[in-house]
Amino acid sequence: MTRQPKWALLAAALVLGTPAGAQELVFNLYHTQSCLDAAPDPAAQRACIGASANACMSATGMGGTTIGMSGCIDRELGYWDGRLNDSYQRLRARERSEDAGYGGAAGYVSQADALRDMQRAWIAFRDATCAYERAQWGGGTGGGPATVGCLMRMTGEQTLYLEQMAVDY
Repeated sequence: MTRQPKWALLAAALVLGTPAGAQELVFNLYHTQSCLDAAPDPAAQRACIGASANACMSATGMGGTTIGMSGCIDRELGYWDGRLNDSYQRLRARERSEDAGYGGAAGYVSQADALRDMQRAWIAFRDATCAYERAQWGGGTGGGPATVGCLMRMTGEQTLYLEQMAVDY
């Protein structure tokens, strides 16, 4: 008898053990992007966070399960996380360039360092906030979607903040 790799057995169990195993999530960033494109101001842009995840949950039978909800929300979280990382890198490069212009002047506070410190503190705040939101579910299955929903919302908000900082400068 040949032994199957553990990952193969796990994958088979996940697919076969899931009633919706053959279903695919129907996720499209169109909903979020078109909302952002039409948003007249930052407040309206914040309201766009979750638009594609919500459409995904409505578009498929699997979107109504905790696995489906988490999957839909996680896909939009990935979108916001990518934008966040791009925005942060661009803003950090700009702040480093700005810092270089001051040549170590007395009393000058590095903008690049302040941005880095702010982002690190935000990550800790985001994680603690989402852990609190998960705790509201008392260990129930809704904790997973609540956590990833919190991560998506807060990451989207931070992305829009960093993008606005880059524009306002």
